[in-house]
Amino acid sequence: MNRGLKAAIAGLLAAGLVQPVLAAGNAQRGKVKAEQVCAACHSVDGSKPVAPDQPILAGQHYDYLVRALRDYKSGARNNVVMKSMADPLSRQDIEDVAAWYASQPAKLQIRR
Repeated sequence: MNRGLKAAIAGLLAAGLVQPVLAAGNAQRGKVKAEQVCAACHSVDGSKPVAPDQPILAGQHYDYLVRALRDYKSGARNNVVMKSMADPLSRQDIEDVAAWYASQPAKLQIRR
């Protein structure tokens, strides 16, 4: 790709005229599914897990969440509880839940 094309694309992105696709899921449908499946351990917004060994999901990267849920479902990640939670989720459910948690404010960074 030549410099002129790179500069044009960068300019369009900066101007907000072209936006990258960040998530294929629907966050509002994901919230409903999270209330049904995930909230007992991670909380609805994903910011307050009930145990220290359960991760904070709020603000986590969409693609990471999709991959993790797919891996739990397939057995590539070994966790009996998460496997049982991920098994009934459809591909769309996984994308929706990931979109919901990715859209939540992150409390994982250090404020200076």
